[in-house]
Amino acid sequence: MEINRVWSMPNSNTFSIKAIGDLINKYKSGVIIDPFANSNKFATITNDLDPQYDTTYNMDALDFLKMLDTESVDTVLWDPPFSPRQIKECYEKLGKSVNWETTQASYWSKQKEEISRI
Repeated sequence: MEINRVWSMPNSNTFSIKAIGDLINKYKSGVIIDPFANSNKFATITNDLDPQYDTTYNMDALDFLKMLDTESVDTVLWDPPFSPRQIKECYEKLGKSVNWETTQASYWSKQKEEISRI
């Protein structure tokens, strides 16, 4: 096994970082989903809450994951907003209300449970 370290400039859109994008491209195959796609096009099925992005769906990530069949996905690219502040900014920008559930750790746990299922 060969291990290489590559330095890349940080980016709020994680999959836009060249080294990470290269790694995904090297190993991607099958059905790939991205519940927080933003402008990324690595996945075969994309979702982003914000309709300004050209994604397959524009839904809440948990609702998106719940609609997928059990064991129907090969890879999940999961890069959610980093903090409750980022969630709040995203929801408010779209005129949606932020509730207690969407800013709690249990919200992420529910997404991880759905990811395990699919």
